[in-house]
Amino acid sequence: MRKNTSKFFFFAGFTILLFIIAFTACSATGDRESVSGETLNSIKDRLKHLEDREEIRRVLMDYGRFLDRRDFESFAHLFAENDGEWIGGMGKATGRQAILDLMEETIGVNSLGIAPNNYHVFSNDSIDLDGDSATAVTKWVFMVPNADGRPEPFYLGHYEDTLVREKGQWKFLRRVVYSDIPADNPEADRTE
Repeated sequence: MRKNTSKFFFFAGFTILLFIIAFTACSATGDRESVSGETLNSIKDRLKHLEDREEIRRVLMDYGRFLDRRDFESFAHLFAENDGEWIGGMGKATGRQAILDLMEETIGVNSLGIAPNNYHVFSNDSIDLDGDSATAVTKWVFMVPNADGRPEPFYLGHYEDTLVREKGQWKFLRRVVYSDIPADNPEADRTE
């Protein structure tokens, strides 16, 4: 029954959307052909904007999914091929191979394919688009099990991102990982 209800609401929503588009196009004044073209272009641009935001949101979520599974090969492919940059408390790396190497050296290799029982939780993402580039800020919480096996926040922070469209896909050009509690600024001067 729930499946049929979901289908009903999907098709009802889709029908309403089509009605709104048709009503907007028909109720415009002036030259119908140019107004319809302008209206369709406006709808097309807004739809592309929404699609881009969702694709970027997927990159943000995949980051956590791959990180939590310790799938650093997939993790590294979320970054621009040659100049993607990751900056965090564990160091700094530029380029996919360097990012992969940094993650494996600092976190380890998951040769058994068994994900550890700690998780990243993301919220409050803010995405600003500008053609084939974008910026984003996302809050994160790193959860670990406490002595009783219950989830407990260990770190709280935020990401500051610059993204680019590379070969038709959104990729991180630069991701900076800030820990807010406890405080850690990964861009502060560090002795190496």
